Amino acid sequence: MVNTGDTAWVLVSAALVLLMTPGLALFYGGMVRAKSVLNMMMMSFGALALISVLWVVYGYSMAFGDDVGLGLLGDPSQYFGLKGLMEDVTAEGGLPPMAFVGFQAVFAIITVALISGAIADRAKFGAWMVFAGVWATVVYFPVAHWVFDFSLDEHVGGWIANNLVAIDFAGGTAVHINAGAAGLALALVLGKRRGFGREAMRPHNLPLVMIGAGLLWFGWFGFNAGSALAANNTASVAWVNTLVATAAATLGWLLVEKLRDGHSTSLGAASGVVAGLVAITPACSAVSPIGAVVLGAIAGALCALAVGLKYKLGYDDSLDVVGVHLVGGLWGTIAIGFLADPDAPAGVESLLFGGSVDQLWRQVVGAVAVLVFSFVLTLVIGFVIQKTMGFRITEEDEITGIDNVVHAESGYDFASLGSSGSTAPLAGQARAEARNTERTLA
Repeated sequence: MVNTGDTAWVLVSAALVLLMTPGLALFYGGMVRAKSVLNMMMMSFGALALISVLWVVYGYSMAFGDDVGLGLLGDPSQYFGLKGLMEDVTAEGGLPPMAFVGFQAVFAIITVALISGAIADRAKFGAWMVFAGVWATVVYFPVAHWVFDFSLDEHVGGWIANNLVAIDFAGGTAVHINAGAAGLALALVLGKRRGFGREAMRPHNLPLVMIGAGLLWFGWFGFNAGSALAANNTASVAWVNTLVATAAATLGWLLVEKLRDGHSTSLGAASGVVAGLVAITPACSAVSPIGAVVLGAIAGALCALAVGLKYKLGYDDSLDVVGVHLVGGLWGTIAIGFLADPDAPAGVESLLFGGSVDQLWRQVVGAVAVLVFSFVLTLVIGFVIQKTMGFRITEEDEITGIDNVVHAESGYDFASLGSSGSTAPLAGQARAEARNTERTLA
């Protein structure tokens, strides 16, 4: 029988996670220069459109179909086009299958969208869309099978969830380490932006960044608490841990900024929010609220320091996907081995709570496996696209601005701001063009 309360919670959570992708578009869009804002936002919306379709056609089946070999991949044909999932049946726990399909779809969407921040200002939109489809198929759908597909009854799932038994409650490996490693690989393939390290590339609209961060924080309660797949105690613990870890990470980032630079910034606050959300994602069912505070505070400080690595190591991760999502995801996943509280819903003993290294090594293996798999395959996919259709725009187009060149639009139409505000010249021009059209037709 359908549990209507749990179903309602999962559907609302799915809607909250869907909102995160437009929130990410605002967050990333505000961080780039004015001439790139539309392209940056279009990369998120493009991922939303494309991955939604692929998920329905074969993505869900690849992620949650019966395993076809060693826990690496679900059967792509089992639920092709979601066949057999619209029937009036309930999965274990009283959820209609389509509720779970919808909830997992929005995870796939935002994982792909996250990668775009690493290649801001310089990627062809068409090439990005090709990459998004190929990467989701070759990398995300299999990794989602590894991490999220648990074996139930006669169904056989993925190896990280069932054989390794690493804890990743809501996607520290499958979403954040996966996207962060891919972002690093693509940044290496496309190379540095013109002027990287020499010119100031400041965010053009910090209020947009703050709004985007707020929407991400709001939607993330669906991301984490919704992953309980029920309106229960686990969801409640995940909700509180998501709140306090994010708050602590924001404080940690701001403190590092104050000590290092002499001032705390709005960009730092927004980035601290995201760092905390990333880090608590895998651990929100495994730690206590105090553990979440510790985990979040360290994540904020660690990511604030990590974003500077691109200048020292020479890779151009435009919007710090590596420094926030890869580093934050690694810390949050591995920290479970140190901070997991046996009284939390996951019921795991960590090193600091009398346990052994057993859970720690499992967390490390799961994190490293996803990192290496994503990084290597993304390098291959990126190089193939670059060598065939071309992934990066020309230097001249980059100087002009990717919005105008690729989309024939501008985020801010300053030309329409006349000194008098009169529209008469524009109206006269329109009438003249109409007369010319009439003469041509005659």
